[in-house]
Amino acid sequence: MRYVISSLLWSLAACAAEPRFSAELVFPLEHWHNHSSSVVELPNGDLLVCWYNGSGERRADDVKVEAARLRRGSRQWGTRFTLADTPNFPDTNPALFVDSKKRLWLIWALIVANEWHTASLQYRITSSYPDHTARPRWDLAEPLLFIPRNFAEKVKERLTPALAGALELRGKLWLETMLARAGDKYFSRMGWMPRVHPLELPSGRILVPLYSDGYDFSLIAISDDGGAHWTTSEPLVSYGGVQPSLVRKRDGTLVAYMRDNGPPPKRVLTSRSKDEGMTWSPVADTDIPNPGSSLEVVALKDGTWAMVYNDTESGRHSLVAALSDDEGQTWKWKRHLELDTREKGAGSFHYPSVIQTHDGLLHVTYSYFLNHLPEGAPRKSIKHATFNVEWVRQGDGP
Repeated sequence: MRYVISSLLWSLAACAAEPRFSAELVFPLEHWHNHSSSVVELPNGDLLVCWYNGSGERRADDVKVEAARLRRGSRQWGTRFTLADTPNFPDTNPALFVDSKKRLWLIWALIVANEWHTASLQYRITSSYPDHTARPRWDLAEPLLFIPRNFAEKVKERLTPALAGALELRGKLWLETMLARAGDKYFSRMGWMPRVHPLELPSGRILVPLYSDGYDFSLIAISDDGGAHWTTSEPLVSYGGVQPSLVRKRDGTLVAYMRDNGPPPKRVLTSRSKDEGMTWSPVADTDIPNPGSSLEVVALKDGTWAMVYNDTESGRHSLVAALSDDEGQTWKWKRHLELDTREKGAGSFHYPSVIQTHDGLLHVTYSYFLNHLPEGAPRKSIKHATFNVEWVRQGDGP
């Protein structure tokens, strides 16, 4: 009860708050590869963040999912611990989620044969929250299996017309490959990976946004019984629209914002669903730049939308938070979380994970790479930033 009252007081204070910002590394810089974090607020107000760690990515068999916990009211992250580790296989791209029943979910990609398209989707659920340095005691731990809905039909429907008009050889070969894979059971059922938070709808439906490097487009896993059974949306077929982030409008329309892995212009891609995620409109460009890097969009309690993304067409040296008061039609306010003006690639700040906690504050964790440091020097970590909407609205200033 004290936590509920405290959260309410924080929320009231936030309405008239002064701009607020703080940031810190979750752990000191190190030479290990630390990437693709996900953060959630636990029922007691603690923060939990996880990421994958190892000597590389899909080709490094020592990669595991690590985590750390920030106790409510503390300024220092607790000791790291292992959240998932499949011996001799890379565990990558974790996504955390706390559902309406206060159950903690971990969803991640187990890479079977050192290629992204061999990913086997895994998930775990728990209702218990042990000591802050210990891994949860999982109530469920299974592969997340499904047969994609109307997959071959929709891939062919969207891509076949483009093949007839394809003039450039590389584009034609890509289309032919995707069409050949459309009916392949292996490629359609394997290789799907998470990246950002799942979304629970008022109906109780849980949507897990997924993407495949085997196809270079997206899909949504769907459960209407709390994770006991799974189906999917129809595929969000596009030329490189991956790592979808889902947000719900007041009228129930779902909007997916996606990273652009396709040809120029490099823009955030978008699609809409009016049937709780089953079918999606054709994927289209927005006017928001994207360098081929993950982003996340969340709806705040007051109806404002917040997006954290790399606001460039090339490079990940600039990371911004933006706000929209008209459900994504315009993004009127923007402020940098990171901006490195040195030579391109010196600093890389990317793959944000975004939440709003009960006190109204926004929390973002992201990969923090100082690439200009000598090879072998400690230069990678996960960074955590805390701020309010007033800080974003203030802008970068002079």
